[in-house]
Amino acid sequence: MSLQPDDETSPKAGGLASRLMQRVKDSPLAHIGPGLITGVADDDPSGIATYSQAGAQFGLNMLWTMPLAYPLMSAVQSMCARIGRVTGKGLAANIKHAFPPFVLRFVVGLLLIANTLNIAADVAAMGEVSELVTGLDRHLMTALFVIGCLALQVLVPYHRYVVLLKWLTLSLLAYAAVLFIVHVPWGRVAVATFVPQFKFDGASAAMVVAVFGTTISPYLFFWQPSEEVEDMNRDPDGAPLIKAPHRARAELTRIKWDTWSGMLYSDLSAWFIILATAVTLHVAGVTNIDTAAKAASALRPLAGDFAFLLFALGIIGVGLIGVPVLAGSAAYAVAEAMDWPFGLEQGWRQTPGFYAVIAVSMVAGLGLQYSPINPMKALVWSAVINGVVAVPLIVVIILLVSKKSVMGPYTASRSLIVMGWIAAFVMALAAVLMFMPS
Repeated sequence: MSLQPDDETSPKAGGLASRLMQRVKDSPLAHIGPGLITGVADDDPSGIATYSQAGAQFGLNMLWTMPLAYPLMSAVQSMCARIGRVTGKGLAANIKHAFPPFVLRFVVGLLLIANTLNIAADVAAMGEVSELVTGLDRHLMTALFVIGCLALQVLVPYHRYVVLLKWLTLSLLAYAAVLFIVHVPWGRVAVATFVPQFKFDGASAAMVVAVFGTTISPYLFFWQPSEEVEDMNRDPDGAPLIKAPHRARAELTRIKWDTWSGMLYSDLSAWFIILATAVTLHVAGVTNIDTAAKAASALRPLAGDFAFLLFALGIIGVGLIGVPVLAGSAAYAVAEAMDWPFGLEQGWRQTPGFYAVIAVSMVAGLGLQYSPINPMKALVWSAVINGVVAVPLIVVIILLVSKKSVMGPYTASRSLIVMGWIAAFVMALAAVLMFMPS
């Protein structure tokens, strides 16, 4: 399908929020592609909780997961981005045309469930942290965050809204800043980063699955190719690479640098979070962190108010990126599966089903805060589930990106495919080890 961007006089382009986006559209971050936002959305509040638990429970012994995860997550996301730019269609649309219908129903159904729970966990964490910082009621703040994120996605065209998201990526620097406040045994850190310290028991394996599950997450697989399609359709000369081979070299090079740099930023930030909690919470004997807000709160008596504030503001900043990405990826998947018109560049009147999925997933995530279900207690386990579900989805992505019937002459390189298989194998192995007795 062809998506045309709203012009400057469209209703969606008006309003205060739109004018604010106009002020930053020419910023240095404006020309960075989808890889950066995808990377930062990977470190959403539920991810922060998982990394914090890894550092609090295992100390420095989980740092090695980040150097291992980096090339694997980069390879998988590069394949996803490549699929979008080469075919001009998102991941769900390609799965629909290349595989039996039950495959699409299976992956989209699981994505909707996982994303709704993730949204619930993320907005709850943002509300809790806001209460810690401002003293205002957490439920009120949670509702305000949901309303704000939803309003921006509905009322502001993607080409303006995306610039704000790119500025919010700077919030991840907060976790590096924490390390300047606390004592860090850098010699031991270097060894732990590159020499795995792993016990073959169920608890350690479950944490590895959780870390990989929140790092190599299914919702990111759907988001990045769809954003490549959004960017392509916004370009007056944009076309799928299978129809515009003269642009292939430049676009595939851009995807490579954009994705690998975005994933590096994400991976380093996750490493900082594990390290920060390892040298503060673990050392102090605080080994049970079930929410990102609890991690921030526990830092205050150990590392001071400034470290607490940095950690807390980082949670809010990345949450403002993660929640729209979670809702958006679900909307792309459902719309493509149902052949609905879609696109964040379009107004809600042109794509009502697409925006309905965004709204329902956000409202459902908000509603879970008032139900007997406590998604915050299941944060790490939701990451574990993501890690298990990601395995068959990675296999589907590898098969797609290897098909000449799908990719034409732009199938993925052998090195990307090999790293994709390694990612699937590592996550599958960790999932099996998870069920070993402790």
